[in-house]
Amino acid sequence: MTIIRSQFLFSGVLALLIVATAGALAQPARQSIAHRGASGYAPEHTAAAYKLAMEQKADFVEQDLGVTRDNELICIHDDTLERTTNVAKLFPERASANVPSQTPGRHWLVNDFTLAEIRRLDAGGWFKPEFANARIQTFQEAIDLVRGKAGMYPELKSPQLYKSRGIDQVKLFVAVVRKNGLEKPESLRTTPVIIQSFDEEAIRRVAVDLPTVPRVFLTSRDEDVTEPRIRELAKFSTGIAPEKFVIARHPELVQRAHAAGLTVTSWTFRADEKTSFPSVRDEMSHFLYTLGIDALFTNNPDQFPRR
Repeated sequence: MTIIRSQFLFSGVLALLIVATAGALAQPARQSIAHRGASGYAPEHTAAAYKLAMEQKADFVEQDLGVTRDNELICIHDDTLERTTNVAKLFPERASANVPSQTPGRHWLVNDFTLAEIRRLDAGGWFKPEFANARIQTFQEAIDLVRGKAGMYPELKSPQLYKSRGIDQVKLFVAVVRKNGLEKPESLRTTPVIIQSFDEEAIRRVAVDLPTVPRVFLTSRDEDVTEPRIRELAKFSTGIAPEKFVIARHPELVQRAHAAGLTVTSWTFRADEKTSFPSVRDEMSHFLYTLGIDALFTNNPDQFPRR
């Protein structure tokens, strides 16, 4: 009787361990997105930043997309060139008029310059002297560099600005994706692509034009994480990416979004920002494993806490 009971207890414990292990294996791995590349260590959106991000094992490399005067997609965060290039030195008389900006001073819109002109700009010297003469990349160059080595996380930046200038940024983007076959299942298996934007119209259009590619809606607004709003977002997005302060205020949104079938990503985690956490690794761990988000943007992919 004792032997039989022991065997029964052992079998029961073994079964529980198998179930628990299977549950752990079923948990999707948390993912790191290199914010503008490994931008904590190299100038954002340069080949150096992208290469370093991949060396640091980032799951995805981000590409913010702007449009040149001759309708080429380039990788740049700002709508203007002066923060991250020497445009003011090379083209002092070409400052753009009537640029909406929260930064005082003169501004040089990306869309006022051709790709040939932008290729002349130094996009690295502002960061550190050793990166002087780094160049702004086109989206195509970024694809060629990253494809097969990491996922790609392009953002449609300011589509309404370009629309006001008669430019269809979404159409240009879709054309490049299709030209490279990035939307095809066989490509997505080796080079995952996730599209992001703050612009709802852009995400809705991409849902129609590129239905196989996941789409993430970016937000820094509390009103975008209510239950009715999340149900609406789930109609055209596959994920939501609230700023980390929004998630900190509304941690319940993670479960709410997951219940609606949405992934949850957050931004931006950087080692040079003072927070209440001892380190950026600790901060990322809290959001990933305590609050339960699926992925995050970081300037420091080497600090991403994997489990």
